[in-house]
Amino acid sequence: MSLLQQDSPELDDAARGEDYAKGSSHLIWTSVFAAVLVSMAIAGYVIAGQKPPAVTGEIVQVWAHPHHPESSGFDASGAAMEKQSFDQVLVFAQVRLRNQSKQPVFLHNVMTNATIADGIHSSYAATAGDFERVFIAYPNLTIPHGKALSLDTTIDPGQTVEGTVVSSFRMSKQQWDARKDLSFTFGIRYQPNLVLAPHNAVTDQ
Repeated sequence: MSLLQQDSPELDDAARGEDYAKGSSHLIWTSVFAAVLVSMAIAGYVIAGQKPPAVTGEIVQVWAHPHHPESSGFDASGAAMEKQSFDQVLVFAQVRLRNQSKQPVFLHNVMTNATIADGIHSSYAATAGDFERVFIAYPNLTIPHGKALSLDTTIDPGQTVEGTVVSSFRMSKQQWDARKDLSFTFGIRYQPNLVLAPHNAVTDQ
């Protein structure tokens, strides 16, 4: 066998090492490219899946009426009983809601949330019928007597509805004045709740 035909282990190992290096380099770049493609696909899926909220809105105005009511001193049958009194704050909010989806949406409740020193206090808004009774029970209210927002309102696509709601809190005027936050939660069937905060100062009446 001639010297030219002799196998050289050193040369073979070097050649194999070079081939491995080239293969590893190609594998790394292929993995990086695949990772980038997967990341782009996930980002596109997330962006495409994001939808604007079905309902938007705003709190147009808020009025608060702190007072100290006292019971009549008679029970339901007319018998005399000890009078009772307590601190109460009536919170009125004029709200505006808009359906920006392509399907009707269904409002089913509204809740007022006031954060005071001991935590969050929440109160469901009165029905439209009870809203009217508040003005009968307290004829000296100076709060604008607007149209009540019905709590079972259906809002058609593109429609905007507006009305006033009232909630009641058992707290003193001092507690109310020291509140840390105020917001309104709108329960909408088959949709996430809509939470809105007033942008204007609360008017005390």
